[in-house]
Amino acid sequence: MIRKSVKSLCERFPETYWQETDEREEYPTSFVQALTDEGWLSVLIPEQYGGAGLGMTEASIVLEEINRSGGNAGACHAQMYTMGAILRHGSEEQKQRFLPKIASGEARLQAFGITEPTAGSDTTSIETFAQKEGEKYIVNGQKIWTSRAEHSDLMLLLARTTPKETVTKKTDGLSLFILDMKEQRDKITIRPIDTMINHATTEVFFENAEIPVENLIGEEGKGFKYVLSGMNAERILIASESVGDGLYFIDRSVQYANERVVFNRPIGKNQGVQFPIAKAFMEIEAAKLMRDRAAELFDEGVNCGAEANMAKYLTSEATWNAGNAAMDTYGGYGFAKEYNIERKFREARLFKVAPIANNLVLSFVGQHVLGLPRSY
Repeated sequence: MIRKSVKSLCERFPETYWQETDEREEYPTSFVQALTDEGWLSVLIPEQYGGAGLGMTEASIVLEEINRSGGNAGACHAQMYTMGAILRHGSEEQKQRFLPKIASGEARLQAFGITEPTAGSDTTSIETFAQKEGEKYIVNGQKIWTSRAEHSDLMLLLARTTPKETVTKKTDGLSLFILDMKEQRDKITIRPIDTMINHATTEVFFENAEIPVENLIGEEGKGFKYVLSGMNAERILIASESVGDGLYFIDRSVQYANERVVFNRPIGKNQGVQFPIAKAFMEIEAAKLMRDRAAELFDEGVNCGAEANMAKYLTSEATWNAGNAAMDTYGGYGFAKEYNIERKFREARLFKVAPIANNLVLSFVGQHVLGLPRSY
């Protein structure tokens, strides 16, 4: 039912919509609003806070179907997993105050402020600082690759509250906050980054931005742990988008290979065309099983760090192979914008490096799954 319903919604936003949005480098506002209105962005929020109260498996299906239709769920996927920090670690007052507004779309929690220009994936080296002064924190610093900041009301912000050189463990002294971006707009500067894809990506500067103490999530100094607890959800949902992209490539390749006639025969009859598509399809189906397993474990409340990371790695690699097979199948037409293959090709490439580079997944598996020495 979820697949059919999401697919029906996506049919109202054909590939021409996504093509035009990409060319104009615009945010797909009308699509995100439609998803919100039908409740798909709040599937993981419990019913008592206005959501659907469904699981990671159902959320994965939603994002997979969006991308399989030719759309790009990256415009709004963060709202699904960033709210998890409030749900898992926030106070009951915070849940009552924020979650119903997020579920209804009254408040957008889509901006995730973690990465900084000088830190990259080394999150413990971030320098944005939140200084406590009475009943508020004063924030100064900079974030980069902060997607959707211009289209968000709230930001989940990770900042240092204790200098790194004074903590016992480098993961200590980091705190997680809910920043009201609308309230602090005059103390926040948002600069769009001109990118190949994901045109809503920005860098954000904080100049004495204020956060009330009641917007601190959990305990001060424990934010790194809270952020990590949400990474499994992020990995699984990204893997689901990647599965959708991969199946999009397969669907379009099969259709084109059956219709395109060269030398008086459909090109799909040629093994040089047929075999790469078949191989890519099998890789995606295998990777999807890992995604399904990770989502199942997540819904059971079992630690699924290994499965979530492996799902993200396997799906992004399989989809990249499917994208290459599609480009080869279409030949020169694969580079023509009207066919949309080149757009999805660019979008699919992102998941090999974000939100975590695949080499870091390999390091994670090597160290934490196989017991090999730490490599970095």
